[in-house]
Amino acid sequence: MSQPTRYLLLISADEDLAPEIVSDEGLHRFHEWFADLERRGVLRAHEGLHPSSTATTVRVRDGEVLRTDGPFMETKDQVGGFALIECAGLDEAVEIAAGHPAARFGQVEIRPVR
Repeated sequence: MSQPTRYLLLISADEDLAPEIVSDEGLHRFHEWFADLERRGVLRAHEGLHPSSTATTVRVRDGEVLRTDGPFMETKDQVGGFALIECAGLDEAVEIAAGHPAARFGQVEIRPVR
């Protein structure tokens, strides 16, 4: 049997959909997803983030530190949270990501952890 693999799930969506996300139904779906991961023993960490307007982006160009308030990328979809999971492989990670409520109106990017 192979060792479990850790994956970072980057959860993103259009922040204008926040009222739908935090509705009673949206929160219920999230709590069900979260409880399932805890039951399965695959969840290692999960955190939501403040809105992208609170972000500070740092880049270094030609030795100069460039600091930008807010997200650097010009896009409607912003990362709103992350989950760190440890599971059997990519197929299980995809199944877990597909179960996240945000996958219905945003997306969940799966990245293997080194």
